[in-house]
Amino acid sequence: MGSFQSLPDDHHYRNLSKKTGFSLEQIGILHNRFKQLSLNEEILRRDDFNKVQDLKDNPIRSQIVEAFFDRRNFHKDGVGSMEEIGFEEFLTVMSYFRAPALHTTEEQREVIRRAKLRFLFNMHDTDNDGTITLEEYRHVVEELLSRSGSLGKETAKGIADTAMLEVASISVGHMAPDEFYEGITFEQFLKILKGLEIETRMNIHFLNMDTTVLCK
Repeated sequence: MGSFQSLPDDHHYRNLSKKTGFSLEQIGILHNRFKQLSLNEEILRRDDFNKVQDLKDNPIRSQIVEAFFDRRNFHKDGVGSMEEIGFEEFLTVMSYFRAPALHTTEEQREVIRRAKLRFLFNMHDTDNDGTITLEEYRHVVEELLSRSGSLGKETAKGIADTAMLEVASISVGHMAPDEFYEGITFEQFLKILKGLEIETRMNIHFLNMDTTVLCK
């Protein structure tokens, strides 16, 4: 295949295959898409994602784009964001949307699940303080609801507030009306989403490809 042949078959890319779970052929497909977005440069910048038509009307477009530049998604102790990324960073972020292989053990599946949930948590923890606050959660919900055209901004705020307080009651128990809820930690986030099948549901279509098929 042309996409496979366009990718150098060397030690570096074999290491990327082990790290991300993508085969060399799948990495070749993603490498071609990276080159299309970057106009054959070796780096991607935020503005390059403006070329992605399917992303323009996405209500959480900014969070998705920022995820590609968030240092936390590349290093455990990463802080802040990058101005530009190379193919390895691009591939790493894409791997979060990859479904587990068919013969994945329960232990491996749990590791994958935790990594995916950490990725989602980071996407919502926009100020990188280790918690998802009401304001951060509200921002996402407001965009999702108000852009539908059927709800006003104040109504969307009310729904976001109610939903976050429900989350709070699950994670920290009953709250008095005058108590201030600061947000949930990652461990609480895991507790709230326990039992939710996330491993195969996280997929991405906005790069003119469906990552759910990249799991052979």
